[in-house]
Amino acid sequence: MSMVKKYNAVGNATGEIEVPAGLLEMEKGAQAVHDAVVALTNARRAGTACTLQKGEVAGSGKKPWKQKGTGRARAGYRQSTIWRGGATTFGPRPRDFAVKVNKKVSKLAFRRALSEALSAGAVRVVEPLAFEGPKTKAFAALLKAQGLRGPVLVVVDTVERGLALSVRNVPLVELVRAADVNVYQLLRYPVVLANSAGLEQLMARLAK
Repeated sequence: MSMVKKYNAVGNATGEIEVPAGLLEMEKGAQAVHDAVVALTNARRAGTACTLQKGEVAGSGKKPWKQKGTGRARAGYRQSTIWRGGATTFGPRPRDFAVKVNKKVSKLAFRRALSEALSAGAVRVVEPLAFEGPKTKAFAALLKAQGLRGPVLVVVDTVERGLALSVRNVPLVELVRAADVNVYQLLRYPVVLANSAGLEQLMARLAK
């Protein structure tokens, strides 16, 4: 069993939320977490790096000099990979770095990553977590009241415009819906700041 601490906007503790031990997955899923992170990071790669092969380098097909009698090494074409301005040997070509991970592995990876965050006390609830308009200073003050300075993942049930505008200019803070949280985000951010509804949605995803 793990307890998620609950705070108000000024940093005072207002209670705790119990997470049943049966929901936590701590025995298996380490490899699934690795596979999921590899798949997520690979999917972010553009795969557009491209070098010219010898058939793509502009130039004549004429032999630079005769085969014998010059004292120089044999050369058949100026697009050779050993010549300056020629082709590239084994250079990168456009490719897809995508790695397939099935749904069961993805769910297991999420459950393991979230279970570790809950067990480590990295998840906390703050209420209220909403702003009527763009109030970057107010959100920064909220983080200061919580004693947070480093990377923070803010998880809510619904991303409201006021909160989104208040968070977007604060460095090292990412706002995301609970339904869209992935394994990489849970590992990247040492602190997860959620509202009550956001935590409920995370718990629903944690359940088998």
